[in-house]
Amino acid sequence: MANDKLMKAKEVKNDEFYTEYKTISDEIGHYRNQLKGKIIYCNCDDPSWSNFWKYFHNNFASLGLKKLVSTHFQKDSEPSYKIEYCGGDDFNIDAGKISEIVGNTAKINGKEVFYTAGDFRSEDCIKLLKEADVVCTNPPFSLFREYLNQLIEYNKQFIIIGNQNASHNKEIFPLFKENKIWYGASIHSGGVDFRMPDDLDSYSSNVFIKNGHHYINLAGIRWITNLDVKYRHEGLWHKNGQFDKTQAHTYYEGNEDKYLKYDNFDAIDIKSANEIPIDYEGMMGVPITILDRFNPEELELIGIGSGSMAAKIGVKKNYRGRTDIAYTLPDGTHKCPFSRVIVRNLHPIKKSEDLGY
Repeated sequence: MANDKLMKAKEVKNDEFYTEYKTISDEIGHYRNQLKGKIIYCNCDDPSWSNFWKYFHNNFASLGLKKLVSTHFQKDSEPSYKIEYCGGDDFNIDAGKISEIVGNTAKINGKEVFYTAGDFRSEDCIKLLKEADVVCTNPPFSLFREYLNQLIEYNKQFIIIGNQNASHNKEIFPLFKENKIWYGASIHSGGVDFRMPDDLDSYSSNVFIKNGHHYINLAGIRWITNLDVKYRHEGLWHKNGQFDKTQAHTYYEGNEDKYLKYDNFDAIDIKSANEIPIDYEGMMGVPITILDRFNPEELELIGIGSGSMAAKIGVKKNYRGRTDIAYTLPDGTHKCPFSRVIVRNLHPIKKSEDLGY
């Protein structure tokens, strides 16, 4: 039976991007065995419109879930509410027990801060977080760093949507480096469609109509998780967890002139993941897209090749006086390659000893 608060929420304008149902189902299907018996918490999701709530509700029995919980930021009024579902009526998305949650004041760095009801940082939401097993949602991009740090602090498993650019953040990249987080299974290139509210006063030129609603396609979107995914056991040179002897390999030996060396750091530049030489023992600067194929058994993440994080790993000032890796082209032109991650092959194989293809 529909609850009055839930029905009222459906009338409230929401200014967030809406994650499509298919985007969610394409990803969550990769974790079915890891979600069985778990409490799922969607803590940025109004159940009156959230496809996260709808997906987990519809698939509650199929996934073998223990409980589903949803909370959301109540922008216009206090209090907000939580809704909990424990099964029995999966295709009635209004089914669930609703309880009131409130905001609170907290001291942050000596200053009092008020967290509105449903804010993921509020006491009520943190209590629910502690009880949950897996968090799955599309958190606010502007608070992504703080949101992710909270999940790490409370040692939670999660499957969340983020932007590829976050991997360059000085607080987030170390989590990739330490194998505490990685990309999910289903999105590794291109853009992702998100639905927008249909009653805004104006829209930017890149908004389009699909299925009678306003949409925007955002580039660089990735699922970020700490649940196991298949590609982390494959990467560049493995298949089904085993070294793939059927594929051809790229070698540095005999092709030294194809790889430029950096002027201000002891590493070579790699233009694409497919060009990473299996026999090179030193450090390499590779495109950030390597994280889409990263197998921690193959490569070690060393650092980022630009800015303050580059200085920390020994990158010197370049021709522009900045600590960004740079090389000199054969014609004498200086250049800083775009968006490089520094890696090292953990198990280099000499060309003469390669038992692969």
